[in-house]
Amino acid sequence: MFNKILIANRGEIALRIIRTCKEMGIKTVAVYSKADADSLHVRFADEAVCIGPAAGKDSYLKIPNIIAAAEVTNADAIHPGYGFLSENAEFSRVCAENNIKFIGASEDMISRMGDKATAKATMIKAGVPVVPGSEGLLESVEQGIKLAKGIGYPVMIKATAGGGGKGMRLIKEESEFKKAWDSARQEAAASFGNDGMYMEKFVEEPRHIEIQIVGDSKGKACHLSERDCSIQRRHQKLIEETPSPIVSQELREKMGAAAIKGAEAIKYEGAGTVEFLVDKNGDFYFMEMNTRIQVEHPITEEVTDYDLIKEQIKVAAGEPISGRNYYPQRHSIEVRINAEDPANGFRP
Repeated sequence: MFNKILIANRGEIALRIIRTCKEMGIKTVAVYSKADADSLHVRFADEAVCIGPAAGKDSYLKIPNIIAAAEVTNADAIHPGYGFLSENAEFSRVCAENNIKFIGASEDMISRMGDKATAKATMIKAGVPVVPGSEGLLESVEQGIKLAKGIGYPVMIKATAGGGGKGMRLIKEESEFKKAWDSARQEAAASFGNDGMYMEKFVEEPRHIEIQIVGDSKGKACHLSERDCSIQRRHQKLIEETPSPIVSQELREKMGAAAIKGAEAIKYEGAGTVEFLVDKNGDFYFMEMNTRIQVEHPITEEVTDYDLIKEQIKVAAGEPISGRNYYPQRHSIEVRINAEDPANGFRP
């Protein structure tokens, strides 16, 4: 087991990791920007290191500064939390090169699942159901139009490096295709530095269901049932609920088995989620995989009595998962509160 873990994050998730580390008898190192010197995570950690100015790009996203902090404090592992560097393949690689255990997915897993077209191809190979669409990236607008005819409108074009709804367009008929293609590629290039696009059949009346999974270094995975995150605003989740009101036990077991199949196909290590769209007929399709702990993980812990942070740490230290799947015993909801200005076009 680790002696000391550096937490490459701040705020609520840093405090959450510190709490579990204290329960496990593991020392903690907080990192902080100059603006966060008086933050709670700095006070509660055993040690704290300033890693730069207020801006995230100069502190919490500065890989050399975080590695230096780990080395001067003799931390033998780094937990990235969520956001910041949690799904950064280069950070995972640099940690490995410096003999510091990254408590999360490997460089290869992050790369394969971070690119949505590659992730989809991986899941097809593993036998996980996916939304009908292009095999890999579209090479041209002409190819997209031809493929859309075969799939049938409406279709969605999506940025392969996308997130938060950026680089994504709904196309209801062929006459809309060219304009949507051009604007989606421009937005994707500006947002992600990658204008690669793929296409999927638009799933009507969808529900967004994610399955929480944990995999170990032995290649085994288990699931902790589902969270329903269908209520969204601007493609950002507002309400998370478990169990989902539309998922039967039969569907829960089918989706859980598919999520495990996908995770074991890539020998996934750590906590993550496999996200599905469920249509009005109860058919489900793989959408993407998140290779990190998620903001909404506590509602799964509330209904399963399972400490996901502790499991992440144990798995990273080489211990096997418990080996069984967990189903909700209670009901839990998380709501995100967002401040918006209704007098100014609902700007954040």
